[in-house]
Amino acid sequence: MAHGPDEGRRSEPRARIAELLTASAEPSADAGYLDLLGPDAEPAPTVAQRAMQSTLLPRIYERVWRPVGFNLAKGWPFGPDTAAEHAMARDWLGLGQPGDRSRPAATVLDVACGPGNVTRALAAGVAEDGLVVGLDASRTMLEQAVAHTRPSPGRADVGYVRGNAVDLPFRDASFDAVCCFGGLYLFDNPWAALDGMARVLKPGGRLVVLTSRLPGLPPARFGVGLLSALLGVRMFGDGEVARALEERGFTDVRRSRYPVMQMVGGRLDGP
Repeated sequence: MAHGPDEGRRSEPRARIAELLTASAEPSADAGYLDLLGPDAEPAPTVAQRAMQSTLLPRIYERVWRPVGFNLAKGWPFGPDTAAEHAMARDWLGLGQPGDRSRPAATVLDVACGPGNVTRALAAGVAEDGLVVGLDASRTMLEQAVAHTRPSPGRADVGYVRGNAVDLPFRDASFDAVCCFGGLYLFDNPWAALDGMARVLKPGGRLVVLTSRLPGLPPARFGVGLLSALLGVRMFGDGEVARALEERGFTDVRRSRYPVMQMVGGRLDGP
């Protein structure tokens, strides 16, 4: 895995992030993150998307919604809990674990980062010369992310961008690793989102996605399918996301299946 630049380690994270943006981007940093959407962003069309942009959910997301909802969807107590999930993400992305001396100085993107819980967990696996960027469209989520992210000695810089997860505002081949946990099933065009994630990855970079999985048993499929349709949440079939990665040039594709979720990852083909 390539290492990030040694120069400018003490520079403000937002300045480092700005160097990765496309030439047409004109960021505003008044809120503590780089805002590329501005006040005219389109309103969220589905129930689930509106919830992510609400005031209440970001406040309870990390302590209640995320651990309870996701752990049940992963089959808790038999599936991985949040800490194990984060450790798997770092491992699949080729990062280190907290305390490892061999953590890479990688540049990492967390797509649909919400309040930054996964972003900060990824930063724990990156050396201090690295950079971890969280991107989300929700102001309220990013307000929580900024409030709960503090510089930590020995860890990577962390910063946030308000932007479009389907049309990522970053230059080609900008990141060593890309993560998208709990977001792909909310996107209107998840396949375009995967195209963008592959585009911003360096050759040889790694991608990990945690997303929905449609159960195999007919009664469960009907109930989960009906609920997901009401909420505006897409349920992916077995192998659907893995095949999509392979079609986009990913190799070493692997998948862990849970009752109504799945983790899928791969390495972008290249040197």
